[in-house]
Amino acid sequence: MPAAAIDDEGSMSTGYVWHERYAWHDAGRASLDPMVEAYPALDRPETKRRLHSLVEVSGLAQKLVRIPARPASEAELLRVHTAAYVKRIRDLSAAGGGHAGEPTAQFGPDGYDVACLAAGGCLEALRAVLEARLTNAYALVRPCGHHATADYGRGFTIFANIAIAAQAAKAEWGVDRIAVVDWDVHHGNGTQEIFYADPSVLTISLHQDGLYPPDSGAVEEVGEGAGKGYNINLPLPPGSGHGAYLAAMERVVGPALHAFRPQLIFIACGLDAGADDPLGRMLCHSETYREMTRILKTAAAELCDGRLIACHEGGYSPTYAPYCGLAVIATMADTRTGVEDPRLARYAKLGGQELLPHQRDLIDRVADQTAPLLPGWCQGKTVSD
Repeated sequence: MPAAAIDDEGSMSTGYVWHERYAWHDAGRASLDPMVEAYPALDRPETKRRLHSLVEVSGLAQKLVRIPARPASEAELLRVHTAAYVKRIRDLSAAGGGHAGEPTAQFGPDGYDVACLAAGGCLEALRAVLEARLTNAYALVRPCGHHATADYGRGFTIFANIAIAAQAAKAEWGVDRIAVVDWDVHHGNGTQEIFYADPSVLTISLHQDGLYPPDSGAVEEVGEGAGKGYNINLPLPPGSGHGAYLAAMERVVGPALHAFRPQLIFIACGLDAGADDPLGRMLCHSETYREMTRILKTAAAELCDGRLIACHEGGYSPTYAPYCGLAVIATMADTRTGVEDPRLARYAKLGGQELLPHQRDLIDRVADQTAPLLPGWCQGKTVSD
């Protein structure tokens, strides 16, 4: 099958991480009811492998620079995780598998090795960008990382991939200000907890209100101590779509980034706010992801010489998440493939795609709360101004 046509030449300045072993990670089986047969976890290799395949057959891969993955070292893991936690994951893996804290974070006999490879893939993407070999990079890694804390894993996570990379940026390259924008449908509780008192890392999470973890991600969680004001949660109401997400990006994320002026931006790129994801109840489509990526790419160009690294998180629809991921990666690469999203027309017409009053009220509440807490905030400033 020939590759699809590419609309332009692309910049050849976008890196791309993928390793076949990411698809070998075994997230196990689970059942909430002992009377019902256990079912394979929804974190399956098909979704990520199909995204990688779409990158290849669309011709987009020809416009990307492949970045080889390598395992994170124990020293790199220990910048975020406790020694006891790292040892427990390694020992359980050697014994045939287990879970990282909750049964929602299961792994098999290769769990430790693949989790190290996922963290290492993000580290290598970081290295390529900070060494100015590439402007930006997408790390299509598995298992995901934004639910992992220093000594506990849940929600399909083992090691905190982005937090590990952020700590490396600080320790090895002297980066003073890092922003993490997490648009996974689930709250990035792990990233929040790790940096909750750290004013050098601005953490922003757009997620479905009360979804997972159900007891975290509230508007009132703004950081503590020196980090107060440097944690922003946008718990969007279920049913939020294109209008709500773009309003959140323009009214909160853009002003926050301009106030903070990061030297590096990470995207925790979950694709599970897509309209047909089995683990979310949001209405985003591929153009939502394309536009959100454009907004952050513009912000990175204005604030930090384009340094933008996307690390893959969730996304559990094997038939739709690949189209959303393709939109993100193509936008990072300043190009557009000839692949058409077959569901875009239908999803774009779903009721609720426009910004609704209750969604606007939540976004305005977050903006009003953040403005006095984050030095330099300019109300109304967006990345397109």
